[in-house]
Amino acid sequence: MRFDDRFIEELKARLRPSDVIGRTVKLKRQGREWVGLSPFSKEKSPSFFVNDDKGFFHDFSSGKHGDVISFLQETERLSFPEAVERLAAEAGMQMPAEDPHAAEREAKKQGLSDWMDLAQKWFAANLRRSVGKGVRDYLERRGLPEDQWDRFGLGYAPEGRTGLKDALVQRGARPAELVEAGLLIAPEGGGAPYDRFRDRLMFPILDARGRIVSFGGRAMNPDDRAKYLNGPESPLFHKGATLYGLPEARRILGAEKTGGQAIMVVEGYMDVIACQRAGLPAVAAMGTALTEEQMALLWRISAEPVLCFDGDGAGQRAAFRAIERALPLLKSGRSFRFSLLTAGQDPDDILRDKGALALRQALGETRPFAEMLFRREAEAEPLDTPERRAGLKGRLRQAAGMIQDKDLAEQYRRDLFERFDALLPAAQRAAPARAGQGAGNRWRPGPPPKLGQTAEGAQAMQSLSRSIEPVAAALAHGVIDDPDRMDDHLEPISSHGFGDPALDGLAQELVRLRLAGQSLDSAGLRRHLAQSGHDALVREVEKAAAKSGAPFLAANAPLAEARVRWSQAFDAQIRVASLEQALASAKSGANQAFDTSAFARLKAERDALRRAIKTGTIWEDGAGS
Repeated sequence: MRFDDRFIEELKARLRPSDVIGRTVKLKRQGREWVGLSPFSKEKSPSFFVNDDKGFFHDFSSGKHGDVISFLQETERLSFPEAVERLAAEAGMQMPAEDPHAAEREAKKQGLSDWMDLAQKWFAANLRRSVGKGVRDYLERRGLPEDQWDRFGLGYAPEGRTGLKDALVQRGARPAELVEAGLLIAPEGGGAPYDRFRDRLMFPILDARGRIVSFGGRAMNPDDRAKYLNGPESPLFHKGATLYGLPEARRILGAEKTGGQAIMVVEGYMDVIACQRAGLPAVAAMGTALTEEQMALLWRISAEPVLCFDGDGAGQRAAFRAIERALPLLKSGRSFRFSLLTAGQDPDDILRDKGALALRQALGETRPFAEMLFRREAEAEPLDTPERRAGLKGRLRQAAGMIQDKDLAEQYRRDLFERFDALLPAAQRAAPARAGQGAGNRWRPGPPPKLGQTAEGAQAMQSLSRSIEPVAAALAHGVIDDPDRMDDHLEPISSHGFGDPALDGLAQELVRLRLAGQSLDSAGLRRHLAQSGHDALVREVEKAAAKSGAPFLAANAPLAEARVRWSQAFDAQIRVASLEQALASAKSGANQAFDTSAFARLKAERDALRRAIKTGTIWEDGAGS
């Protein structure tokens, strides 16, 4: 019986290797691993290690290495299906039903896999023939000695259009099979298929079980339009679910005694090879940004995989794209760290120029996800005005809101705000300065604009002709009654207003006054708003707010309680704005990390908050808390 890869991965994710193996081998905890005497050879000192985080065992005395399935196969002489059935029962998983067509599909895939193996042997042979001299010279210049070629399965595809095709057809292959496997190209207008890879250094791409599923090729001709070319999607190869170099990376992790190393992601085939030669467990995506499936695969191996990028602008942009995709998926024990190399250098360069130790040191200097997220937002624009600083804090709040795990989102919000406070001198932070404190160093506002003289004033005038949203009006009214409640919310008020565009001009005026250090009480603020031409709008705000039922506007409401309830309602408005941004990003395709279920969850949350705000039930069920 054949098993789907997802079933096997789910099975292994449900079982702790130390529990399964511990029934056969007496294990003792040693740091992050378990250690015991080898079940495969006689020994007095334990050299058998089990790592639950990585899902592997490694036996130094015999060299055996594998997962819980292979352990049962080795120790109990079970077949693969027998071992899977035993473990599925233990994990409480139902065995997949027999599919009458599954055997046929698997037989077909096995046939394609056989042709992949033969293709790799043909490419490897060409590398050592006279036709491969140019590639051998290239590898020598790149510092990759011949004794490493077989380790990574390297080969060469000659220039001819049908060299591989002819070789495999002579062995019994049908051209249609080779097209399906991605080895040949069938012309769209008809005609005989021809070799996909020509005059290229060849890298076999293996799946998680170590089977060749495709190839990548580097062009030897500098004028070739595509420097690197991967095989297409096929019954064997799914780019978004495959990581180049994964089996070897797992072997490196399994052989490591300390258990402190994390799997890392680099940008190219030669970088993976350089890292693995230096004893670093590196993999690479298939020429695209990491997908959700690839991230999940990495997290099954390490809690915090390291993403390595060049230190130049392109590398930093790639890091920021990875942040965008990963942000909604973060959870406790599931994050990334980042390694930014010196601009212009990649792992292959460092290994060739400075050696393995230098490469390990360079990639060992990592930065946490939160630091890179803050850097992305802080470098989006200069921070030379109060509005831009307020904009940064608003973006940080929105970024934290993208994390679907609410507890983690709150921790990120606190961490990002602490970084914000550490970045800027106290005088530049969004918290308002009081009158008379440091006035010589503050920006002093000019005369307030008159209603109708600015775009905000015109918008405010137009708003009088229509109904203002009651909860938004209540939030604005709450600030006018108690200006001090603005202090902890200046950034989002500046970025989002109160939730109704008709009040944006009023919101900006309130923020401007606070940032300018004008500490007005409610009466003073109302006088200022009347003098600046906002009195008509304030009257409309009070009328609309009376319809909201907002408890914080009640005359007998305790001040502390009123401020808490106001903050809850305001946070709900900000959460709606964050959800709107996330959903718009998902719809546009800018954030491919969203799957259908994630999109539906965010949409349901947004709609529920909208209803609570619109109907006023937010005061009853604490929807904004």
